[in-house]
Amino acid sequence: MTENRVKPADCTTMAEVRHGVDRLDEEIAARLAERFRYMEAAARIKPDRDAVRDERRKAEVIAKVKATAAREGGPAARIALLYDALVESSIAYEFERFDERSG
Repeated sequence: MTENRVKPADCTTMAEVRHGVDRLDEEIAARLAERFRYMEAAARIKPDRDAVRDERRKAEVIAKVKATAAREGGPAARIALLYDALVESSIAYEFERFDERSG
């Protein structure tokens, strides 16, 4: 999926930038779909609805992502904000799947 992608520092045209972003978006969407499949598994495995929201786990996930972003030279605070929204959406999705299973 990453063939012919110019590294950001080597881009000289907006076409190269857009191509790189588009390729990354494809990869990110595929990984997000996989992440949500794990939420389906969590909804199947967790014994009760109260177990779906785990604030300690949410904080742990965001802290790990923030550290990774900082290590990779990214804007860690902004990436943490994105992950907060992702985790909240994941929790909502897990509730939906749990309720379908239980209801």
